[in-house]
Amino acid sequence: MHFLLQHYWAIPIAILASIVVYQRFFHPLASVPGPFLASLTNFWIVHISQRGDMIAVFRALHAKHGPVVRVAPNEVSVADLAAFRNIYSVSSKFRKSDWYSVWQGHRKFDIFAGRDIKVHAQQRRLTARAFSLESLKELEPYIDNMIETFCRKMKGMAGEKVDMAYWLQLFAFDTIGEITWSKSFGYMEDGSDHGTFNNIHNIVISGTWLGYVPWLYWTHDGLMPYTGNWLGINGRHSGLRDFALKETQLRKDKPVEKQDMIGRFFDTSAKNSDAFSYNDVVSMGTTLINAGADTTAISTRSVIYHVLRNPEIKRKLVAEIDEMRSKGELSNPVTWEEANKMKYLQACIEEGIRVHPAVGLSLPRVVPQGGIDIAGHYIPEGKVVGTNAWVIHQNTEVFGEDADKFNPDRWLDEEKVGDMHRYSFAFGGGSRSCLGKNISWLEMSKLIPTMFLNYDIELWEGQPWEEECLFFVYVHNFFCKLTPRKDPAEL
Repeated sequence: MHFLLQHYWAIPIAILASIVVYQRFFHPLASVPGPFLASLTNFWIVHISQRGDMIAVFRALHAKHGPVVRVAPNEVSVADLAAFRNIYSVSSKFRKSDWYSVWQGHRKFDIFAGRDIKVHAQQRRLTARAFSLESLKELEPYIDNMIETFCRKMKGMAGEKVDMAYWLQLFAFDTIGEITWSKSFGYMEDGSDHGTFNNIHNIVISGTWLGYVPWLYWTHDGLMPYTGNWLGINGRHSGLRDFALKETQLRKDKPVEKQDMIGRFFDTSAKNSDAFSYNDVVSMGTTLINAGADTTAISTRSVIYHVLRNPEIKRKLVAEIDEMRSKGELSNPVTWEEANKMKYLQACIEEGIRVHPAVGLSLPRVVPQGGIDIAGHYIPEGKVVGTNAWVIHQNTEVFGEDADKFNPDRWLDEEKVGDMHRYSFAFGGGSRSCLGKNISWLEMSKLIPTMFLNYDIELWEGQPWEEECLFFVYVHNFFCKLTPRKDPAEL
């Protein structure tokens, strides 16, 4: 005892050394390669997520270590194709990890962040019909209204430097408002989001890193009555939800004839009030704002930017548009039915979301009972595995030797397109794939050809495109110049 009292400083060193030895040599994931610090603490991945370059880091780690990389004491990043299909299959038993708990908060109904597989299946059944393509096509005229507003605003800025990244986000949010509550937010008319985008950006910044240390979020949650709120993620549970609550109440007080998303949710709630309450309707509205608009804006930016960077690809896309228009087969705005027949347009969209998926993190899942073998490594139950779309979309076995290039033609190869779709991960996979995919696809398929039909679009040179990798991969410095075109039908 006297020795310990004299050398008390050695106790924490011994404890730390024991932790290091265990994590590096005796932990169930000790054989999985990866960064030294990642094997010891979750704060390594917290640091990477806060730094905003997780895409580059994860790609480099997989290039160095192979298909399985340890990125936290109890988490591995997976790029193995067989394991990917197992983890994210429709019948997968890999539930979402506690990373999502900070996004769900105390809400019982959360189609995005809910972690119980059976509960999610029930919630998805209640809401899936509203997201079906057939249901969304009924809202196409209202999307057309938003496209016409967008094109009118672009005409007013013809020849000028246009912040295309910002304007595509304004469009996406106004469209979400229009199809959800039958009420555009008016952002395009005002040319401003009035601070909404910054609030959501702060939510995403906070939620991205807190998901890796959920105990910190829940500790803060318990102390909030005494300390107040210090975390941006709570904007999803307060400010953003309050916004959705207000709009939903206004929509309830003033019914409309068209069957918008909230109207469909009200119908579902009326038939299943115990399983789908009014609060759950509000939660769906909150999710649509927080996730639906950003996903669409990011994906649309990628398609347009990469088309503009490749003159031959731009020429082929415009030629397809002009040919259909000159034959009287293309409306203005372009309809979904017309866009779906445009093979090269659809290939450009597929390729745009492949080279720049909207989500920049792995989608973490918990290994179920029995564990899983991945590329020679046994991962026991309870550990976390996840795949990053930015990694698997670079797989040359699936996407070809030029997987690092923007090449829409790859999607025209009928022999290979099936495999590429199986490993396309831009909207997640399996039973937890993004419900809003059809919204994004519908908007992109209509807006992009309408833009190229009406305008000659060029990149505004001088400022390089920049990516900020949080949960979403945001884009900065995407500026364009637009020049009105003559209608090909009149030439």
